[in-house]
Formats: sequence, C-alpha cells, structure tokens
Amino acid sequence: MNPSQQNILRNLPPVQTLVDHPAVKPLIDELGREVVLQWVRVELDQARTRLLESDQTALDREAITEEITEAITQRAASAEQTRLGRVINATGVILHTGLGRAPLSKNAQAALTDLAESGNVEIDLQSNKRRYRGHQLLPAWQTLTGCEDSVVVNNNAAATLLTLQALCAGKEVVISRGQLIEIGGSFRLPEIFELSGAILKEVGTTNRTSITDYEKAIGPETAAIMCVHPSNYRVIGFTATPNIQELTQLAHARGLLSIDDIGSGSLIDVTRFGLPAEPTFQESIACEADVVLGSGDKLLGGPQAGIIIGKSACVERIRNYPLARAVRVGKLTLAALSATLDSYLRNSAEEEIPTVALLAATEEQLVNRAKAIQNEIGEQEKLTVVIETGMSPVGGGSLPGAELPTAVLALEHSHLSADEMTQKLRLAKIRIFGRIQNDKAILDLRSILPDDDSKVALAVRLLAAH
Repeated sequence: MNPSQQNILRNLPPVQTLVDHPAVKPLIDELGREVVLQWVRVELDQARTRLLESDQTALDREAITEEITEAITQRAASAEQTRLGRVINATGVILHTGLGRAPLSKNAQAALTDLAESGNVEIDLQSNKRRYRGHQLLPAWQTLTGCEDSVVVNNNAAATLLTLQALCAGKEVVISRGQLIEIGGSFRLPEIFELSGAILKEVGTTNRTSITDYEKAIGPETAAIMCVHPSNYRVIGFTATPNIQELTQLAHARGLLSIDDIGSGSLIDVTRFGLPAEPTFQESIACEADVVLGSGDKLLGGPQAGIIIGKSACVERIRNYPLARAVRVGKLTLAALSATLDSYLRNSAEEEIPTVALLAATEEQLVNRAKAIQNEIGEQEKLTVVIETGMSPVGGGSLPGAELPTAVLALEHSHLSADEMTQKLRLAKIRIFGRIQNDKAILDLRSILPDDDSKVALAVRLLAAH
C-alpha cells in the first residue's frame, strides 16, 4: 500500500464512532448489537475497498461516516421490510395462502396470550393424570359434529398422511381418478399415498365415476374407500361422482372403512352467503363416515391445523400411531382452535370469526365502509380515490371459482404508477397488500377487516404525500 492510499484510509471512522452515531445507535436497541456490528464491519470493508480502487482524492472523515451510516440505515430498513409481521390483506381474497389464510378472531388471539404461559396442555386437572394433547377440544367437536373422537395435527396434508398410514398401510384404498388432487407446495395425493404405504387404486375417469366403478375395484386387499373434495379446483360440465353417503354405505356393506377429506373444513352452510355448497364436518359424520379430515385455517376460520374426527376405533388408532407425535400441534394452535370452536358453540361465528364475517358482509356494507374510508382520506392533491364495485374471488385453496360482490378503493397518483403505489403500500410502516387492475392500485374491502379501515385511510394519506 502506497503512502497516498494509507493517507486515504486514515479517514475511515473507527467502529465505535459508527456504533455511537445518532443514526446507528437506536438500531442496536431495536435489532441487537451483534446484527448492527456486523453491518458496520461490512460497510467499513466495502468503503475501504471503494477508496483503494478509486482514483479520487481522499474524502474527509465526516463524508465517509455519512456514507457508511446511510448504508447501515438502508440495511435496517430492508431488514424491517422482510421481517415476519402484520400485513393488511386488501387483495379481496379472504383466504389468501400467501398472507396466512384465515385471520384469527379476537377470542383466539386472547387465547394465544393466555396460554403463552403454562397450561393444562396434556394434563387432566380433575384426575391429575396425563392425557393426549387436544383432549379438551373433544366435547366441542362432539357437540358441533356428532363425532365420537378427534385428533388435531399440524395441517390437513399431515392428517391425510397420518390417516392413510395408520389405517391403510399395505392395503388398497379406492378413490376416484377425478379426486387425485394437487395443492400448493407440490402436495400431490398419489405421492402421499406412496409415502404412507397405502396402495392407491384409481377408479372412473377425470370427470365421471360411478358407484359401480367402486364396487368393481374392491378386492381382498382393499381397506377403505376414500372421498377427497377438490377444494382448489372445480370440474364442470359432463360430470358425476357418488356422494359420501353412497360411498359410506358401500364401504360398510363390504366391511371397509370410509374416509372423507372435506378439504376446507367448514362447519357452516356457505350457500347462505351466495357461495357454492361446500361439504361440512357434521354432514359427513351424519353419513357415518369413519374418518373425516379437514383444514382448520380455511372456512373454519381458525389456525393452521389438520382436523381428524370420526369413530373412536379409527381415531384412537390414528392418535396412537407413532407418526402422530411428529405431526402434532403446539399449545398455541390448540388455544386458538379451542377459542374458534367456542364461537361456533355460542352460535356467534358470523359475529366473532373474521373469515365468516367477511364472507357474510353484503355489498352495501362494503360500499358504506369504502365511503367512510374515502371521507377519512379526504381530498388529496396528487391522489384520486374512487369507489368501484365488482367481484372478488373468495380464496386460492378454497371455494375454487367462487366470487362475491365487493367494493374497492381504486387509487390513481399523479406521478406514481399502479405498480409503484402497490409496492410503497406493501413496504410502508402500515403494510397493505393490494392488487393492480386497469392500471389502478386496488384496495378491496372484501378482505379488509373493519378494524383496519382507519389504518387503510392513514396509509393512503401517507401515500398521497409522495
């Protein structure tokens, strides 16, 4: 290193000077000393390299310090944007997989806080004996569905794998070819069968399967008939398939098990909201299916979970199977799920569970909320906010093709494109995830929780200031 380069490097600030800088010091309390120190060292190294490789005369220490601290604060801002945290769902898709699907009710959130400390997770307080995890939820499942027993695992994919492996490994399971679903994350039912050790026996065609097809497929190695609801797609036109009642009657007549995967895990009749019919837990139990599977974080409106309910003889085998421990849920999931079921027991799901409330909201209610938000935003010089009506898809992995009427806030900015507006809303202090339509930034009231309306108004006002 020549004397000129040495002279340049003398102006690099010491690490402690950067750590004590007014722009950097608050970041230590917020993000941790080790994280900030790592950024300081990286930025110092990069500044050293730039100075040695450049032909410029030496910068003074103040200028170099300002350059480095600016880079550190940018790193902090980027880290904040990528951290797991709250986002307001303004896409219109109520059950948005990328945004965590069902928002939890206030009661479920309170239950999470309550059970954050010690709780009777695997203890029976009356007998002081250890019990299986989730036993506290069984009375609710029995009352709501008429089932005999229940198990809760971490998602419905795990529920399917566990059920097939515990009840059908090494045996055939008959299923319609039109129900061999694939869901997000490369979950393919044939691969789950292979992993479980159960032997997949396809019958019928993609669009039509008859009860006779099932009858012909049953043999000495058959253990069960399985019905899987295609919750993320819909086949229309020249279609036919036996319902769960027909399949259960056939299964029991032949001494087989009936397994029904209802997918979205509904406990209510969604047709009253103007949506296509979805199978429910209680309907399947009423048809005497031996095991019924469903999701906890879709139409049920609770936390991510795989629900397994049905006959005690089957559910107990599933619960005691070794894989069950590997896919069991933690206490916080049980707490949120228990509180969600309590809302159904009180017959107050439409008022207390956000997913159900959002599905039930009328177009008039959404338009009135949009007007209130528009008034709160007020007149803005650079931004126009127009209320429009239309249709919103309900979910990605639920109610395929189903739409509900909605009201949206359509935003246009004098010098920001729709893409720039949606990006700024996503990365702002109040993070809002919207969509783009007709070159406008769209905030869809169908998926926005009413408690967030004022936050949306504030975020839009801040956007107008750009």
